[in-house]
Amino acid sequence: MKKKFEPVLWTPGDWNAFFGFGTNILVNMLVLTGLLRFVLKMPDQLVFGRILPALGLMMCLSTMYYAWLAYKLAQETKRTDVCALPSGVSVPHMFIVTFVIMLPILLATKDPVKAWEAGLTWVFIQSFILMGGGFLAPYVRKITPRAALLGTLAGVSIAFISMRPAFEMYMTPVIGIVCFFIIMVSWFGGVKYPKGIPAGLVAIAVGMVIAWGSTLFGFNIGGMSLAKLGAAFQNVGFSVPIPAIGHVFSGFEFLGVILVTAIPFGVYDLVEAMDNVESAEAAGDAYPTTRVLTADGVVSCIGALMGNPFINAVYIGHPGWKAMGGRIGYSAATGLMVIVLSWLGIISLLLDLIPVVAISPILLYIGMLIGAQAFQTTPKKHAPAIALALAPHLAAWAKVLVDGALAAAGTSAAAVGVDKLAGVGVLYDGLAIMGNGSILTGLVLAAVAVYVIEREFMQAAAFALSGAVLTYFGFMHGPAVGIGGGYGVTPSVALAYAIVAVFLFVLARFPKAIGVRA
Repeated sequence: MKKKFEPVLWTPGDWNAFFGFGTNILVNMLVLTGLLRFVLKMPDQLVFGRILPALGLMMCLSTMYYAWLAYKLAQETKRTDVCALPSGVSVPHMFIVTFVIMLPILLATKDPVKAWEAGLTWVFIQSFILMGGGFLAPYVRKITPRAALLGTLAGVSIAFISMRPAFEMYMTPVIGIVCFFIIMVSWFGGVKYPKGIPAGLVAIAVGMVIAWGSTLFGFNIGGMSLAKLGAAFQNVGFSVPIPAIGHVFSGFEFLGVILVTAIPFGVYDLVEAMDNVESAEAAGDAYPTTRVLTADGVVSCIGALMGNPFINAVYIGHPGWKAMGGRIGYSAATGLMVIVLSWLGIISLLLDLIPVVAISPILLYIGMLIGAQAFQTTPKKHAPAIALALAPHLAAWAKVLVDGALAAAGTSAAAVGVDKLAGVGVLYDGLAIMGNGSILTGLVLAAVAVYVIEREFMQAAAFALSGAVLTYFGFMHGPAVGIGGGYGVTPSVALAYAIVAVFLFVLARFPKAIGVRA
């Protein structure tokens, strides 16, 4: 009787991926904990006693499931190089639910619990959008060119994953730049450190030595403090998730505010997950899109019902962890790590032990790798389409910076006046219109471009028409979902897409009628 193939659960490369992916997860947990404590002013009892334990449960369920999915794929294909999909808290949504949902409600009610409840309801609604949309996603993925899926993903990675870590590195260069090149020579150059120590761990250790060494000698390069470290021990303890079903349904009183962003960002989740599944397939691991999206929806729903206001997502970066040697075990090990960090309150301690700038280079590396993959795994002639897909994300990123700078000055674009901003080269309206719904905009523009390059004008017309519909209802280019983008901003953009669709249709069916050779 032929012996059944049994995949190896742990390989030496899993150590590299574990420390790399684990530090990625760690920095996200540090950031969201900072948002909860310092932006939303939530009490430590709520943060460390309710939210983080529920977050840990959600992320553990997710990483364990994707480890199991990788095991099944390896078993079916009899391959030893299958890498589990990375997953965790959706980083863009982390900021959206904080600044667009919870913070305004906190300011209106002066009650952090109400803000928390609104966040729970937001995730609860989005989880059902994910579960339902999972059955439509495979068809969308089938008809959408790879350059469009990976191009818009590259835009997200460059604008929202790479840029901030790069800036942080150069703000504290002695730690940031040194740690970056420690990682680069290993992950790009193939250099092996003594005894096979993972490059991510070496970078963090060097960053800590520099930061704490400078503190002891009075330079304080990394902003470390023994007093802060001592105070962090107060939050170390054991907390398990407690059902928060009543709090989820209490948040429905803010349903009007929640739906404005829950629907478009639910669509964003669908497209992002499709992009990341496509990225994994380009790296050699084909996962079922429906099961991935449904899993994200289910674990997010469980997390919300237990008290976690942050949604789960398949992460960008599968090719990077696979290139490091990650297989199955790194995903499961990360899930166990998250349970330890969140249920024991160790995140509080780590916030004041590790300089975040020592972790930033890992995020920059992942952003670089995904940006490169879009060009490396698609035909060369599709490169212009990928470049086009980057533009909406750069617009969205620039708008975030402009809005943040104006808010810090106690004003806004409306108060300053868009004409005055235009006079100094900041075309604010253009940034807003192009940047709203950037992931869908990048996908549609790139898809149209690919089909134009391939001279398949009927398919290009179909994507242009979809752009018109999505724009008219505010999923692209508009500030809110609704007729005409909610506030009547997008009908003219929708009309432009419709005209393009008609032009491409005529070009496909009746080229001679308009005097061209197609």
